[in-house]
Amino acid sequence: MYQNPPGPRRAGPTGGRRVTLHDVAREAGVSYATASRAIHPGSRKVNEGARDRVLAAAGKLNYTPNFPARAVAHGSTMAVALVVSDVADPYFSSLAAGARRAADDAGLSLTMAVSGGDPEREVELVRKLRGQRPRAIVVAGSRLTDCPHRDALAEELRLFEGAGGRAVLISQPDLPFPTISLANGESGQRLTTALAGRGYRRLAVIRGPDKLRTSRDRADGLVRGAAADGIVLAKRDVIEAPFTRDGGYQAALSLVERGLGGIDAVVAVSDVMAVGAMSALRDSGLAPGRDLGVAGFDDIPMAVDVMPMLTTVAAPLVEMGARAVRLALGDRAGSQTETVATEVVIRDSTPRRP
Repeated sequence: MYQNPPGPRRAGPTGGRRVTLHDVAREAGVSYATASRAIHPGSRKVNEGARDRVLAAAGKLNYTPNFPARAVAHGSTMAVALVVSDVADPYFSSLAAGARRAADDAGLSLTMAVSGGDPEREVELVRKLRGQRPRAIVVAGSRLTDCPHRDALAEELRLFEGAGGRAVLISQPDLPFPTISLANGESGQRLTTALAGRGYRRLAVIRGPDKLRTSRDRADGLVRGAAADGIVLAKRDVIEAPFTRDGGYQAALSLVERGLGGIDAVVAVSDVMAVGAMSALRDSGLAPGRDLGVAGFDDIPMAVDVMPMLTTVAAPLVEMGARAVRLALGDRAGSQTETVATEVVIRDSTPRRP
């Protein structure tokens, strides 16, 4: 179902009747399917010569596609939906930037919905998005352990795929859908190895609530790595706090007020928490990077804006968002998980210790 732009019909190859995509295909000397892919770019590409002929034919015949009618006819809109926990968090905004880039490349728009970290609202958002019939839904969030809404989310996504949509998850490998994931535990171990090599011998860890899978996996990796690398990490020095900048601030403040007792580095399980911890250290009269090493995870843009620049585990967040959209729109098989490599980036916040 397509239509011409408003205005008088013109005489020509179609004899004054409404121009259709079949007319465009005939004029360009290509198949209807090729003409459709050239006019409506998506995950399937058309060679440049055929595309140029189709666009030239469309211009000659004064043909313009009716995108709303196409959505009704094909059961989906020209959009990809992204569900995130918090758009103000640099982790999720970086994922969104990558998702938008990939959607643009496919000739689609990006719709974003924010769950606020509430699993029940996440399910409601996916249900509402199903009614809007996007081409794909990408869900990016910190998965909760033993979440009572896990099965409900999986069912909503199954219904969406049953109606012809595609679902992909980011950092949620426990659900039966294609997933882009980080090796959080291994990353924590690599970070402790790097710190040990720079002379750090006693750590404190600032982590989010245990129910947050990303936080738990990273903290567990740090604990395992410390034991393997001969670093002291006492149970009392693993501090749980809200998974936010303020949570990192309060956790570091409590460490200082309690007494550091020989701790020479603080590792937070996100850069946002690490930035909060650095502020708390300064407010307590300590200099991050001089009196105490500080490190984080994710390598958000802010990591190089703070002073001293933050040592971190770099995750390619923008590329992860783009990859998730490409996976949703392209060929895929089953419920595979793609594990994305990370890299420890040493900066001024963890200078070598004597």
